[in-house]
Formats: sequence, structure tokens, C-alpha cells
Amino acid sequence: MAALQILAALLYANLGEWLMHKYLLHGLGKNPDSIWAYHWHQHHRICAEQGMRDPGYSSLRWTWNAQTKEMAVLALIVTLHLPLALDLPFFVLALYASLALYYYKHRRAHLDPDWAKRHLPWHYQHHLQAGNGNWCVTWPWFDYVFGTRLNN
Repeated sequence: MAALQILAALLYANLGEWLMHKYLLHGLGKNPDSIWAYHWHQHHRICAEQGMRDPGYSSLRWTWNAQTKEMAVLALIVTLHLPLALDLPFFVLALYASLALYYYKHRRAHLDPDWAKRHLPWHYQHHLQAGNGNWCVTWPWFDYVFGTRLNN
């Protein structure tokens, strides 16, 4: 039962990354008036100007920028799934571990582009090469499932 919950959480988290990135952050986020606009109009612009680097990740200052908005979304996801903890404890723990790993990898990718190019080439390509895909950050699983893993 624990292994099934963990597997389900890993797949759920990766699917969530894919859906949120494609439809919220890029779909709705291209509208400058959207609550999701920070991703496209701040994070992507800065990464394009600085070769994948986003200095906003270099410190955890509590300013309302793309990084703190990302952390707020992650905190909301944690909060929304907390009621499941009693019935599906391994699912919730694995989901929380996935969220922490996502944040670690995403932050490191934008502080160390050489590391990103080696360890997260799909995310590196998402930022620095033309194309509309590579929506996953942590693992490219659902990019492969949905045919959006681009090797430019």
C-alpha cells in the first residue's frame, strides 16, 4: 500500500508540474493582467536576458517576486493536500518530498546554468531554445507521455 501511494504521488506531482507549467504559467501567464503573469513576464524574461540565470533565486528575501510567488503556490499545494494526510500518509509525504525536490532543482537550475544543462537538459532547453514544450522540471516523464519533450 505504501509503495502504491508513493508511486501515485510521484506521477501526480509530475503531471501537476506539466499541467501547471503549460496551462497556468504559460497559457494564462502570457496575459500581463493574469495572476500567473510573473512566470512569463518576469522569470522567463530574466532567464532569456541572463542565459538561464535568475538572480532572484540567490537569496530568500521576502520581496514579492517570481520566486516568492512560486513558493506561495507550493505552500498552497501543501495546504490543499494536508487533509489527505490521515488517509494517505505515504502519498502526502511523497508529494511533499516531490515539491521540495522540484523547488531545489528549479532553484539550482537558475543559479547554476551549467548544472542545469547537465542535470536538467529539458528545463535548460525550455528556457534557452526555441519551442513550445519541455513543461516538466523535476523529471520529463509527462513530456514523454504527451509528446512535448523537445530535443532542440
